[in-house]
Formats: sequence, structure tokens, C-alpha cells
Amino acid sequence: MSTKCKVVFLGSAGVGKTSLLNRLMTDEFSNQYNTTIGVDFFTKPVQVQGRTVTLQIWDTAGQERFKSLMPSYIRDSSVAVIVYDVSDEKSFDEAQEWYETVMHERGNEAKCVLVGNKIDLERRVDLKHVDDFAKPRQMQTIETSAKTSSGVARLFKLISELAPDVTKIPQVYVLPIEPKPIEQNREGCQC
Repeated sequence: MSTKCKVVFLGSAGVGKTSLLNRLMTDEFSNQYNTTIGVDFFTKPVQVQGRTVTLQIWDTAGQERFKSLMPSYIRDSSVAVIVYDVSDEKSFDEAQEWYETVMHERGNEAKCVLVGNKIDLERRVDLKHVDDFAKPRQMQTIETSAKTSSGVARLFKLISELAPDVTKIPQVYVLPIEPKPIEQNREGCQC
């Protein structure tokens, strides 16, 4: 049985959302930083507990000028992955704002994962601060490094495990149409 799971990656510009996805898709890392413009889209089938989960991943831009677009991508997502840079306290503060945006759009239906990326750099975000934020909100947390690949496989396994059991597909009804013979009036036009 195959399940589809819409996953939206959120976070400030430069926290490594695209690098995490490149590591997942190609197992490569580039030191070249190219800003995402708008949104990129990826699909990745993964096996979890005997089922195939197709992750439909939306990589969103973190710049302020694109924030108005984000609610439309969050609205029907199954999982929101909120990424911050462990070496940048401001990115963690902004991750908390991203969480509020997800709650506004999805409410209690939201499944969120809080990802501290760039663990290969010097830590500036205190783990206690992260736990104090995540635990009361029942957020899953994980730390990764797109550069070294540390934690990346675990992150995507976690996302897959959060996928819904059944894809909500609108039910299609088929109604039979029985043709009726057209009655023609042979006595001329009825205009």
C-alpha cells in the first residue's frame, strides 16, 4: 500500500533547507549557496514498516518577501519541517514564528518537526532552549548536518513515520447516463 505525504520545509533563509533536501535526493552537498526563489518541489518514495510512503516535499524560500506565499503551501500539508541553524540564535527565534504560522493554518492537525541544522558548526542555540520550546508543543526534534550527512537519514525516516495511514483522496461518484431518444417534430419548425 502506498501513502502520499505532503511535507513542507520552512525556516529562515540560509538555514540549510535546500541542502538537507539535496543530501536526501542526491547524497551530495555543495558549499555554493543558492537562494530558493519561491518554492521547489521534490518527490521521494521511502519504505517504512512495510509500506511505501511517497514524500511530496515542498522546499520553501525563507526570505521575508516570500512569506505571504507560505500559507497556501502549509494549508494542506501532512508534516511541517521547521529548520533553524544551531549556530544562529535569530534563526531559532524565527523558527518559533514559523511554528505559529503553521498553527494558524493547520491548528491541531499539524505534525511538526523542529530541525536544528548545521551541527558541524559552533553551537549558539542552547539545547535547553530548544526543549523548552518543543516539549510543550509536542514537537519532534532532531539535529542534522547537511554538510556531513549526520542525522539526515533519521530525519527523513521520522518524517515518513509521521505520514498519515491513509491518503485522503476525494471519493469519485460515477452516475450512469442513459440517452433519451430525441423526438423530432415533422410538422415544421417550433420556433
